[in-house]
Amino acid sequence: MNLEDTKRIVIKIGSSLLFHEDSSKLNEKWLSSLAEDIRYLNENHKEVIIVTSGAIALGAKDLDLDSNEMKLDINQAISSVGQIHLMSSYKNAFEKNEIKIAQILLTLDDTEQRRRSINARRTIDTLLKMGIIPIVNENDTIATSEIKYGDNDRLASRVAQITSSDCLILLSNINGLYSSDPKNNDKIKLISEITEINEEIEKMVGDSVSELGKGGMKTKISAAKTAMAAGCHMAITNGTINNPIKALFKKRPCTWFKPSRTPLASRKQWIVGTMKPIGTVIIDEGALIALKKGSSLLPAGIIRVSGEFLRGDVVSVLSQENEKIGLGLAGYSSNDTNKIMGHKSNEIAEILNYSFREEFIHKDDLVLI
Repeated sequence: MNLEDTKRIVIKIGSSLLFHEDSSKLNEKWLSSLAEDIRYLNENHKEVIIVTSGAIALGAKDLDLDSNEMKLDINQAISSVGQIHLMSSYKNAFEKNEIKIAQILLTLDDTEQRRRSINARRTIDTLLKMGIIPIVNENDTIATSEIKYGDNDRLASRVAQITSSDCLILLSNINGLYSSDPKNNDKIKLISEITEINEEIEKMVGDSVSELGKGGMKTKISAAKTAMAAGCHMAITNGTINNPIKALFKKRPCTWFKPSRTPLASRKQWIVGTMKPIGTVIIDEGALIALKKGSSLLPAGIIRVSGEFLRGDVVSVLSQENEKIGLGLAGYSSNDTNKIMGHKSNEIAEILNYSFREEFIHKDDLVLI
């Protein structure tokens, strides 16, 4: 995949990359080189989201504990200590490259529950519009064994999914997926491109796990399935060198997983195929014409609301003749929509005492029938 083909990139950084190989000391030189890569992507008009590990490892180092031998509750406690050091390290490295960062902590529920995932997406969208790099980590301090991802490969793929990213890069300590486990077989080859994860690909996956990280190749393949289903290209590449992102786009060896659809097409397929409409909105002729031209649905174009729904629920869009126009994700609850329908978008804040967004249904969340 060429850099020119990407718009929004998620980069996952494992614990093993953040630390020197022979110690638990943070590799500040490598982190600075990553910041240089992010500036390079920004200069090429790319939006970047980072998913990082390292909080537990840094917390354990600060408290002189062995994170590999601790129970969940202890890990939760020390992650809160390590998170401060982790964000401070990112802040120092990125500020030198004139990049502002923001911290976002997520659990599995935050991406699985539709309304919470929409909130997370909107926050990330807003940060990116402001030119701020969101740095995401699993919220170890409140996650339990039942809802923990257990690795940040899958977390990264879920972040890529909910943000409609078109590229996910897993920086690892290996070049990509090989035909067999490199530790057990000298006669192997790197698989450079995968368009389908079938039984043959599954057999190639080994059980290796790095010393500091929790995820092996199995979790990366699981992440690839999620990413590809969301229309997102995914790369597994060796991130141990300095400036690993520049190296990737300069054709460093890697494995690319290529989906058959775009993120937008996959998102709209998800809307149509997985959820039933809860409510209905009737729109006027002007709104109907605008939708057919590819615009979003604004409150001004709504003339009637039917049913009870919350923000993030799927609603049907009908014409004044009760013809079904499409399906979409509601930007406001039915109660609030009744108040703002027929009004201009710049009047929403005055009517509701808040304004979530200008559109009732954004065009990316709308599927026309």
